[in-house]
Amino acid sequence: MSFPYEEFDLSGVTTYPLKSRASKARAEDFGRPHEPGTGIGPFVDALPNILAAADFKTVVRAMVDAKRAGGGVLWGLGAHVIKTGLGPVVIDLMERGFVSAIATNGAGVIHDFEIALVGATSEDVDEALGPGRFGMADETGRLLNGAIVEGVGAGLGLGQSVGRFLSAKQPQFARASVLAAAARLDVPVTVHVAIGTDIIHMHPAASGAAIGEGSLRDFRYFVSNVARLEHGVYLNCGSAVILPEVFLKAVALARNRGVAFAGLTTVNLDFVRTYRALTNVVARPTAVSGRGYSIVGHHEIMIPLLAAAVIELDRSL
Repeated sequence: MSFPYEEFDLSGVTTYPLKSRASKARAEDFGRPHEPGTGIGPFVDALPNILAAADFKTVVRAMVDAKRAGGGVLWGLGAHVIKTGLGPVVIDLMERGFVSAIATNGAGVIHDFEIALVGATSEDVDEALGPGRFGMADETGRLLNGAIVEGVGAGLGLGQSVGRFLSAKQPQFARASVLAAAARLDVPVTVHVAIGTDIIHMHPAASGAAIGEGSLRDFRYFVSNVARLEHGVYLNCGSAVILPEVFLKAVALARNRGVAFAGLTTVNLDFVRTYRALTNVVARPTAVSGRGYSIVGHHEIMIPLLAAAVIELDRSL
């Protein structure tokens, strides 16, 4: 049977008053034009209370509340955060009490270590790979592996080992090093390594025993840090796989020991949305309690903006 050409009868369609409808966008939530000379605090306040802007304001408030209430603010930093020049911003936040602990991956330590030594990092892989020079900087492989072997042998974690080395040697650009500042300020740094992913593993001085033991020790330190995040904040910045996986396991262990994570705020801040970060940072850890947020943007813009907003709100309260 074929259908005829027949217009649908609209005579019985029902409507309702527009004002009675629940609407997602309301005039009272709209943004306001920026007033010149008012500073970053009023700028953030003037953002719309809608979608990502509302989430950004909520994260800012959660960080300030966590600092003031002792809930803790734990940062997970991928290597991209370090090599885009954000070390001084993170160090300033450490000095202001907005960093309770830091977790990073092996590449993050390498970039920070090179910055401390020579004030530069991030080689041109395409240029160096063909001639066989990629990853072969002498000081990076020799000194960093040496610091890990010595520190882990003394019972330290991998992050502590590198921090102790930088603290003792005080290289020329130590002031720009997150790990050096962390050692100075007694902020714990844990390093979570996948064997074979980092250039220092290509050097003869690399010790699988030291790297593995130090990273496992750091994982257990990290679990203790995560377990303290009742009414705290965890930010995952620039790690798509390693740190989201490590964070999920830390949450699982802490819950196994009875930690409820009441009031936990988790944040993924990256310039793309990735599966593991959205699942293992934003969604799963806060499914029972707390709230997760995803903020998309370039680190070199968004982290300074976040830091400035947090500082200004804390100062105004």
